Amino acid sequence: MNIKAILGLSSVILIAIFSLVMLSGSSLGLAVDFVTPEGSVEWEIHMFVKNIMIWFMLMLVAFLMIFIKKYEWGVLLAVLLSAAGSFVVFLAIQQFVFGEPWNQELMLMGVICAITIVIAIGCFLGSLKMWQYLLVGILFAPVFSFLVWFMGDGISGLMFGLEAADPGGSILVHMGAAYFGLGVAFALRERRAFKEPMFTTTHSVSFVWLAAMLLWVLWPAFVTALLPMDQVFLGMMVCYMGGVGSIISAWLVCTLIQKKVNPLIYTYAMLAGPVAIGAPLILIGPWAALTVGLIAGAAAALSFIYLHPWLCKKLGALDVMGVHNLHGVAGWVGAFASITILAIVYSDMDAALTNLVAAVAVFALALVLGALVGIILKLTRGKYPDEDMFSDDADFIKSEAPQQ
Repeated sequence: MNIKAILGLSSVILIAIFSLVMLSGSSLGLAVDFVTPEGSVEWEIHMFVKNIMIWFMLMLVAFLMIFIKKYEWGVLLAVLLSAAGSFVVFLAIQQFVFGEPWNQELMLMGVICAITIVIAIGCFLGSLKMWQYLLVGILFAPVFSFLVWFMGDGISGLMFGLEAADPGGSILVHMGAAYFGLGVAFALRERRAFKEPMFTTTHSVSFVWLAAMLLWVLWPAFVTALLPMDQVFLGMMVCYMGGVGSIISAWLVCTLIQKKVNPLIYTYAMLAGPVAIGAPLILIGPWAALTVGLIAGAAAALSFIYLHPWLCKKLGALDVMGVHNLHGVAGWVGAFASITILAIVYSDMDAALTNLVAAVAVFALALVLGALVGIILKLTRGKYPDEDMFSDDADFIKSEAPQQ
């Protein structure tokens, strides 16, 4: 069977599955007969575990980005500094501006803010001085606080008294990170980045594989972080089914188009299902989730292969880690999945329109605010020598012998 036949058959199967699950997605039969009240010992333990697991995921995101041979330690330190700056300032804003009390939910939102900026810096890693990663974290915290407000009270005031349906963060976290990062990269316009060959080693790419596989396993902790405990099982099941879908479709696309698997494309695209599932998380059942994952994995892989070089050329700025291909594209898949399901399965056009406005607004706001932050970073960077681009040498004491 030739490639065209395989692709055609796959398309028919996907359309058939998607049609089936769209018609039956509202009848999940997944009622849970217990509810753990907030404030109970069980709830506190539950939130404690979620806090630690998401911090663990944040650190793994760093290892997902250390494939550049001469810029591994720099990525790790940039992640720590940007996460620390955003976490502290976000908590300060919530306490001193909005009067929020210290509790585990506040801490959880703080680490979600931190992981969002950690994703975003992947767009422009290697083109800032190290102290500026702390600055970008500090500057991102008010941006994230604004986006959180907008997704809740802000959009409910604009629309029908409804908040956007995005429990797992496809729109707020992933689209917010991708377009904030692209906005910064566009403002920096660091054309020297295009000349970086980005050589890798088997060792560094093995870390990327490990990080991707562990993130895949832990992802349900992230998407269910703010769900009531009686919805956590549904969220976990749906997340894993979406993740299985992207594991399969990303491999198919890589194999069919490039004949062999590019590990840097595959290890990122295999996470597209969990990214996309965040918006429709509690609206669908497992088979619909599998379909969303299949679509997201294929879309992310195709974006790495075709969209990435075209978009970077048009922007005049390199998306260093391909953040948009995973988080931006898969975020849109999740947003449109939630809009479609709300409109067709639940016949709730008000909610569908609310999610559409939320997705478009987060795209625009994150892009513009990212560009403003990028201007600040460019003005404060000063002279940045060519030899410091994508290099650890300026920031670390190294004891190994130099390469000959």
